Amino acid sequence: MFRKKDKNVYDQQEAPARNLGSKMGKSAAVIVVLVAAAYLLLGSIYSLKENEYAVVTTFGMPKIVEEPGIHLKIPYVQGLKKVPKTINGFSLGYDPATGETRDSESFMITRDYNFVNVDFYAEYRVTDPVKYLYASESPVDILKNLTQSYIRDTIGLYDVDSVITTGKNEIQASIKEKIVSRLESEDIGIQLVNITIQDAEPPTSEVVDAFKNVENAKQGKETSINRANQKRNEDIPAARAQADETMRTAEAQAQERVNEAKGQTARLNELYAEFQKYPLITKQRMFYETMEEILPDMKVIIEKSDGITQTMLPLESFADFGNGNSADLNARTQESVPAEEASAEEEE
Repeated sequence: MFRKKDKNVYDQQEAPARNLGSKMGKSAAVIVVLVAAAYLLLGSIYSLKENEYAVVTTFGMPKIVEEPGIHLKIPYVQGLKKVPKTINGFSLGYDPATGETRDSESFMITRDYNFVNVDFYAEYRVTDPVKYLYASESPVDILKNLTQSYIRDTIGLYDVDSVITTGKNEIQASIKEKIVSRLESEDIGIQLVNITIQDAEPPTSEVVDAFKNVENAKQGKETSINRANQKRNEDIPAARAQADETMRTAEAQAQERVNEAKGQTARLNELYAEFQKYPLITKQRMFYETMEEILPDMKVIIEKSDGITQTMLPLESFADFGNGNSADLNARTQESVPAEEASAEEEE
């Protein structure tokens, strides 16, 4: 009897503890279920930005998602990897964080067997996210290796002067063309956008100064050529204008002389006609005109005397013979001729 009573008492004391343990077990199970549900729910939701691709794999089969926003996937059944759409880049020959040179990447040899340090910066973007993720193990490393290889190959085709000064654009274009063509054949989902030479200089300061002097001399040469071309462009039109003016002046003078010669010819023809009519009078008139031209300030008076009367004829009266008619001139001239000369002319 004593033992049975003790057992009942013990059962009554342990019942609350068992109930509490059962309740705690149920609560823990509910918490676990809620946590698992939350984990599964959160694992099935993902967001996509404007500058991102999403590659969702279902039992290993990839699918590209490009639309930005919130999307759902099946946890554990579907996998997710995000790939940037933006243009990314990497440096070759220097550390962009510290600016220190990496000699293993920048130190190169040119066609004329000179050494040079050349730094590059390459920009790329993902064109096919599936191939970018699964066609190769590390497409960016592949691009870096290809870039280094083609850089050294191309630099070796140019002399040091072209690499440092005048040939940079041509070198960049040649390297880019080679890399783009190679990436198209490899088809790893990545594309080179641009490659630029950040810096190019000889490995020693003395050579750097020498190349700077060469560059300054080339710039001075270009400046002199431009100035000469400008001077030529200014002088040639001026010389052409002066030549045209000289030609026009010469033509005008030639025409003036031709007209003057024609006038003199007409005058001589007219004078000759008068000479044929009155040779002696014409001779005298020509003599007077010549004397007037030679001695314009001298006054000449012709004295006519027949023993009884004396006539004084000033030379000015013959100066205006061109303004009067020939008959008046001949009449006046006849008066000044002595009778003996007139009779001699008639006998002739």
